[in-house]
This record gives sequence, C-alpha cells and structure tokens, in this order.
Amino acid sequence: MTDELASQESEETTAETTNGRNPIIIFAGFLLLGLALALLLFGGDLLGGNRDNVPVVNDTDETAVLDQVVEFPTAESSVAEIPASNPSSILEVGDKALNFTLLDFDGNPVSLADFEGRPVIVNFWATWCAPCRIEMPELQAAYDAYQDEDLAILALNQDEPLDVARTYFEDEIGLTFTALLDDNSAIATAFGTFGLPTTYFVDGEGTITVIHRGPMTLNQIEGYLAETISS
Repeated sequence: MTDELASQESEETTAETTNGRNPIIIFAGFLLLGLALALLLFGGDLLGGNRDNVPVVNDTDETAVLDQVVEFPTAESSVAEIPASNPSSILEVGDKALNFTLLDFDGNPVSLADFEGRPVIVNFWATWCAPCRIEMPELQAAYDAYQDEDLAILALNQDEPLDVARTYFEDEIGLTFTALLDDNSAIATAFGTFGLPTTYFVDGEGTITVIHRGPMTLNQIEGYLAETISS
C-alpha cells in the first residue's frame, strides 16, 4: 500500500514538472534571451571595441593616397625650341609666328626660321584625323604649283610614332613637302591650336597672314597664298 502511494506521488510530481514546465529551464531561457538582446544593442562596447563612442577614422587621407600613387615620368620634347616671349598666348593674324625647331623623319632638325624670306604653310595634322587625310592631297597640289614662289610647307604631325606618321605620309600618300614630329604637341600648344587640321600661313617676314581651322580645298589654299605672297 505504501509503495503504491509513493509511486502515485512520483507520477504526479513528474506530470506537474512536464505540464507546468520546469522553472529552471524557463529561467535559463530568459537569461539567454537577455544576453542575446544585450549583444545586439551593446555588442561593440561589451566586446571592448570603439570605447567612449569615438568614431573610427581612417588615418589615410586623400593627400596620403595621392602621395602613394606612382608618378610616371613625363616625356619631354628635346627638339622643340619655343621662344620665351609669351609662349602660352593664342596666335592671331598679324602676329609673328613663334619660331620652333623639330626633327624631320630622318632625324634632321628643321626650324621655321630656316625659311625666312619665303612663304610658309604650317600645318598641324595626324594620321587618325580624317579631315587631315582629305586635305593632304590639296596641300601637295599647292606645293607643286607654287614652287616658283619658293613655297615651303611644314606639316607638324601631332605626337604619333615615327613609323606611323612616315608610313602614311610617304608610302600611302606619297607627299613630298616637309613633315616634322611635334612630340607631345608642344608646338601646337604654343601656337594655341585646337582641333585638327589647323593651318597657319606665314609670309616672308614671319607674320601670320591667315589662320584656317578645318580642311582646305586647293582653291582656298590658293586664295590664302595670294594674300601671303603679296604681303
């Protein structure tokens, strides 16, 4: 009888524990939930990071970043000799053309001053410039037609490799006037040119008589030469 009562009390205690949930388990659950919430809200402080709410700042500022960038050497034109008299101005009709010295395709130095007393066409061009390609045969025709006037044409190629410029100028087109290499477009910048082609007509005194921006026809060239030679 005693054993039956003990067994019955044990079953009731087990049922109460199962149905009413063990208080220890409940307490442990609340404790874990509280810890999780605390980590979400104060995780940085609890783990020792960013104390006193001091914002994290990257020590590397913009200047320091720029200082770390590798600076590649800039190619300098050793063949351009631009006068120091206001070299940054944009030349206009009536101005004296700036003297310069550049290398031709054979490596020979050529200066604008070499042609003093002669009419000169100074043409800025490049092989990638489609209008330049259209214009080149017109310049050749004018050059051939005005040899009695001792016309000189200096065609300044804009910052292209020698083989590229030479192949087009001599092999593809067969031009016979003087081509020069304007490394880094130094002379074009000094003259104040913008856009290709750009052409300056210079009389025997070194004065600019005409500035033409864009491609020219033979008729236009002849009209400009009439002004240049007569002056």
